[in-house]
Amino acid sequence: MDSSVGTITAWTLIEEIPVPPDVTPLLTEGEQAVAAFKTFRDSAVFTTKRLIVRDAQGFTGKKVEIYSLPYSSINMWSSENAGGMLDRDAELELWTRAGHIKVKLHKTIDVRRLDQLIAWAVLK
Repeated sequence: MDSSVGTITAWTLIEEIPVPPDVTPLLTEGEQAVAAFKTFRDSAVFTTKRLIVRDAQGFTGKKVEIYSLPYSSINMWSSENAGGMLDRDAELELWTRAGHIKVKLHKTIDVRRLDQLIAWAVLK
């Protein structure tokens, strides 16, 4: 992979939430939502096939950008847990065919649960 690509995007997961009902129309036949997380402006949903990140934009939030990251495009990942009282947030990094993605994790997110989700999705 070209190391000059750099980080293509960054997301922040704030807390685990129930799967939003408006994700259902985005799913393909046989695809199921597994876990969902609140992001700064919308949500991120792990499904049986991909990670879907919705990003509501603008003042009203009516414009929505949807990122779809198939697990098959993830080449490698790393996680960094919160080290101590001064290090409040953890981080997950994904190296994909499209580039490098950073996912910041609020202190309420269990980084090991995300590690398990990614491992389950990529290695199955």
